[in-house]
Amino acid sequence: MNRDGQTPLVELRDISIAFGGIKAVDHVSIDLYPGEVVGLLGHNGAGKSTLIKCLSGAYHMDAGEIRVNGEKAHIENPRDARAYNIETIYQTLALADNLDAASNLFLGREIMRNGLVDDAKMEAETRKIMGRLNPNFKKFNDPVSALSGGQRQSVAIARAVYFNARILIMDEPTAALGPHETQMVAELIQELKAQGIGIFLIEHDIHNVMKLCDRASVMKNGQLVGTVNVNEVTDDDILGMIILGKKPAHLAA
Repeated sequence: MNRDGQTPLVELRDISIAFGGIKAVDHVSIDLYPGEVVGLLGHNGAGKSTLIKCLSGAYHMDAGEIRVNGEKAHIENPRDARAYNIETIYQTLALADNLDAASNLFLGREIMRNGLVDDAKMEAETRKIMGRLNPNFKKFNDPVSALSGGQRQSVAIARAVYFNARILIMDEPTAALGPHETQMVAELIQELKAQGIGIFLIEHDIHNVMKLCDRASVMKNGQLVGTVNVNEVTDDDILGMIILGKKPAHLAA
């Protein structure tokens, strides 16, 4: 499905996955375009996290197809996903608390020079990428345990972007953050969009979806209720989709 001549970054086509005979995801199709944020909503158990774990390589789908940049993708594990420039920012962030921002950014992928870790080069690269994403970030030499929630998000996002993520999966990135920190993450997302990165945002907060997303895909009982343009619906419309499992009347045709 092309839009304005653009090929989607990702096409999830007819994805199904069952656990013990229960269909967690039942023939779901969603796509994502460059520079777009698509929110994934639904009650716990609706299937949104399971669907996205097929894309991140954490789960194997039973049926369906994933296409990346128009080509069929073979994603068996998280390493395969990263090879397609798909990165996941989990709620837990998976940061090493005792290390600073640069050491976290390059954890497992350290820059070496003459057989030694090049700390100066890693810090310089970290300052460069942070300058693009979060110019207010200054705590380069503190362990990330000393950082605020929003600053930790910045480090996790910077790591993904530095290693060429084109498709970002974000799992409730503002769940534990206050208003100021939430605004910081919102600004990060706007910056990522401007760089042409596509984002799947798993989110419970409808207000955040209305503020951060271009489109919203609602799931219920493993099925896709529908995908709507955020500027064509209200909070109540989306709430109705989540609870009733139906698209709003003015979009149902």
